[in-house]
Amino acid sequence: MEDNIQLGEKPFDKMMFVLKNPVTEKNHLDYKFKEYEMQQIADDIWAMPAYMKKDDDFTIFFIVTKVDSGEVVVAMAEGQSGKNGQFDLSRPINTGAGLNALNKHDQSQALEALHFLNLISKAGEGEWRMVED
Repeated sequence: MEDNIQLGEKPFDKMMFVLKNPVTEKNHLDYKFKEYEMQQIADDIWAMPAYMKKDDDFTIFFIVTKVDSGEVVVAMAEGQSGKNGQFDLSRPINTGAGLNALNKHDQSQALEALHFLNLISKAGEGEWRMVED
């Protein structure tokens, strides 16, 4: 991780996890986290819970999508109950900001989510990057 920035620190909010390859129908099962797997929610947009518990209103998801630069990123978004019983996702935020939000809510789950991404990095399938404001 860049300059030894740590989970829970404000500078970690600016960290974005970038995948080497997009998530597809063929490889989406390679990205399972705990009992969850990636689900395609729109063209080239995949989502998977990073934290979701029946008795807790706080939920946060990994969101995999291509950004304007053409890179595939793992952003994060909070889940919210929407109108008519629908489930909506908030506007995506940097990976680091999402993990920091999760860390404030459940530190052990945030560490597990960070470990999941670091395993992808160690496998050479992704990397952490600092994003500009």
